[in-house]
Amino acid sequence: MTPKGDIGKQSWLRRHRALLISLVSVGGYAFFVEEVWGWASIVERWSSVGFGHITLAFLLLLFTYVARAWRLHDYFPRETSGRFVELFHLAQVHNLLNIMLPFRSGETSFPLLMRSEFSVPLLRGTSALLVMRVLDLHALLAAGGLGLVLEAADKRLPAALWIAFLIAPVPAYLLKGPVLARVRPKLKGKLGRILDGINEGLPVNAASLVRAWFATAVNWGVKVVVFAWVLGLMGVSPLAATFGGALGGELSSVLPFHAPGGVGTYPAAIAAGALALGASSAKEGIDLLGRAAVNLHLIIILSALIGTGVSILLDTLRKLAAGR
Repeated sequence: MTPKGDIGKQSWLRRHRALLISLVSVGGYAFFVEEVWGWASIVERWSSVGFGHITLAFLLLLFTYVARAWRLHDYFPRETSGRFVELFHLAQVHNLLNIMLPFRSGETSFPLLMRSEFSVPLLRGTSALLVMRVLDLHALLAAGGLGLVLEAADKRLPAALWIAFLIAPVPAYLLKGPVLARVRPKLKGKLGRILDGINEGLPVNAASLVRAWFATAVNWGVKVVVFAWVLGLMGVSPLAATFGGALGGELSSVLPFHAPGGVGTYPAAIAAGALALGASSAKEGIDLLGRAAVNLHLIIILSALIGTGVSILLDTLRKLAAGR
């Protein structure tokens, strides 16, 4: 028989394995950065860029968190009416878990949090999250494509293709009705109820989709431009490479292959995106790009922590005002 102490130890390890993986990954990453560049030289870049620029970057990223919370508020108006502060807090907790937990496992927190805090059915919350992630990926690609348009010598055709891609979600949504009308009568019992639950998580009409799409475009457009701007301030060039780096890093964060905290995977994706769009592959260029990628990654983690801290403060003030 297995001793009770061993069983308890195994149970503790199972419950906390994600946290342990995250801690080991972050520790290994910190050691790697120290050995290759040294943390002092990494942080030194902040002073050369200017703390005013860094502060502005943090404020703009905080704005994107507000835009993301507004998108949720508009998507679930009945459930979240008059509770924007609580929704902002939920969105920040979900964002932080998404960043820190491996393999996108933090995503599972969203439908669970929406069910516990706002009584949104699990299937509806999951369906809504899927729609938002599709919109996120679309907006991210559109924001990255903007860099290619700006770099093109003749911008007419690239701009036309970019605009067509940008508005593509609207005609795609208009196909929803005919597709569901054809598929729903063929599904009986549990499958039919599942499809109904998924449908409830979709935007209620085209206007709702446009608003969600607009908030998504603003969110990711601002983020990608800010990230490209920061990379440019840190010496990455040309302009297309800064957008490529911003796009590469964010693509790594929305795809399933995501290390805890993005350690390793996020800076590597920034470097890969920047190199693909023209960044220098010389030894000095790679070194500069590596430092810039690590610094941008730090800014993203710190902004998530700051956003979560602000949401906790606002939620605490709300509770005090309510006498709780």
